[in-house]
Amino acid sequence: MNAIIAEESVIRGRIAGFRAGLGAMSADALFFVLTLAGAVAVIDRYPAARPALYLAGGLLMLYFAVGAVEEARSATTFTGGREDGSSGFRKTFVLSLTNPYQIGFWLTVGVGLLQPGTLDVLSHVPAAGSALEGVLVVETGSPALLTGFFAGIALWIVVYPVTLDAVGRRVDAFAPVVAALSAVVLVGFGLVFLAIGTLQVV
Repeated sequence: MNAIIAEESVIRGRIAGFRAGLGAMSADALFFVLTLAGAVAVIDRYPAARPALYLAGGLLMLYFAVGAVEEARSATTFTGGREDGSSGFRKTFVLSLTNPYQIGFWLTVGVGLLQPGTLDVLSHVPAAGSALEGVLVVETGSPALLTGFFAGIALWIVVYPVTLDAVGRRVDAFAPVVAALSAVVLVGFGLVFLAIGTLQVV
């Protein structure tokens, strides 16, 4: 998501970057509502759903990476405002809906945020959770926590594009470099998602 937000910010400007971030945030809001309704848990009942999500997400990332490569080739300098930024919203929203990690978050941590009690946030970090147990324990089930969670996302999708936009306006080479790096990230994760999905099918 951050790769797409970065690409949109340096190619089309801060508003486009914000819209891209809003797409990811909107998907989180949708997952939040589905988690409240218990609908997200349905994915766990169908073993074929996860590989399908990995494959769909991987293909989408590779498709968007092609666009990022084209942007990197054509962007010789900062070009904010050149095109309509609504495509960034659609990209991040669709990618979020097919992202097994984001869905997995709402099946685990997300459910924990909604239930009264405590949640050891960092214990869910892949490969390092056991070492981080007890470092960040929060009270769950409160409106303040959920408000803070989405306020944190909102702050990020405003500050991140503004920062990239500001740097892009001062450094001519910044836009094509960020677009190229975004393409690399999308290709990398796209291939990883395709590999995981294929292995789960086989």
